[in-house]
Amino acid sequence: MSLAERVIHAPGPWKHRDVSANGSRFHVVEIGQGPTVVLLHGFPTFWWTWRQQLTALADAGFRAVAIDLRGYGGSDHTPHGYDPITLAADIAGVIRSMGAESAVIVGLGWGGLIAWTMSVQHPEVVEAIVPVSMPHPKALHANARKHGQWRRWMYAVGFQLPFFPERSLSRRDGTRVEHLLRSWSADDSWVDGQGEIYRAAFSRWPTPHTSIESHRWALRSIPRADGRRFFTLMDQPTTCPVLHIQGSSDPMCLASSLEGSQQHCTDGYQRHDLPTGHFPHEESPAEFNRVLIDWLNTLRQAETP
Repeated sequence: MSLAERVIHAPGPWKHRDVSANGSRFHVVEIGQGPTVVLLHGFPTFWWTWRQQLTALADAGFRAVAIDLRGYGGSDHTPHGYDPITLAADIAGVIRSMGAESAVIVGLGWGGLIAWTMSVQHPEVVEAIVPVSMPHPKALHANARKHGQWRRWMYAVGFQLPFFPERSLSRRDGTRVEHLLRSWSADDSWVDGQGEIYRAAFSRWPTPHTSIESHRWALRSIPRADGRRFFTLMDQPTTCPVLHIQGSSDPMCLASSLEGSQQHCTDGYQRHDLPTGHFPHEESPAEFNRVLIDWLNTLRQAETP
């Protein structure tokens, strides 16, 4: 077994499964019993980023499920399907394939964009969403120039080039992957001992290519019909409860870019800022877990007759 396969299938108190959904196969990690909480990673990580949340949620009485997104980790690396509408359909299909009627969706970065999309595209399988380090897409678009957010996303412009971005993520055993983790963190000490794990997972080809396909879609779709279709979809309100978590010192997704996200939510919106960078669940896991689980318990109590 290669190093990439070993870290992707890291042993622990959880169970690894392959689940078929939306015409593809997805690698999931599951632990616990109770209401389902689905954890969606962002770029440039994989399910392992939720290791501390998986066990905490299980201990709190939840069924925690971390999924490798399409193009990452142990999931299928398909040539197409990296737009948010397809990615949202992936996760909705996984939830159904795992026998759950609905779930709370927790998503970081691109995973947060999927959570927002699911809330309007697949509301029947979404109990609530917890976007982390990701504004509502309409708010992000509105704030991009106002707060200089676009400057923080210039790396995505470089991803539009052919071949070079893949090489930059692959060379020197994935050094750039670790550099991104460190530069997007307010306190990068959490990367010590973890960076090599993320670099190893990225070494599984074609992850360096498929992981940036969503970035390519984000810019290239702006003048296209599929991009307009997505933003028309997101005009619909999010009708489930929302807990918005943001690192106040996030250098990549500015806290100010969240302004206006609550205007798209109609069933309760809470925002909680943590003194972290882009990865609050990694930089301050104990506080992140407390905020998340307290909110989940409040939801559970509200549903109890």
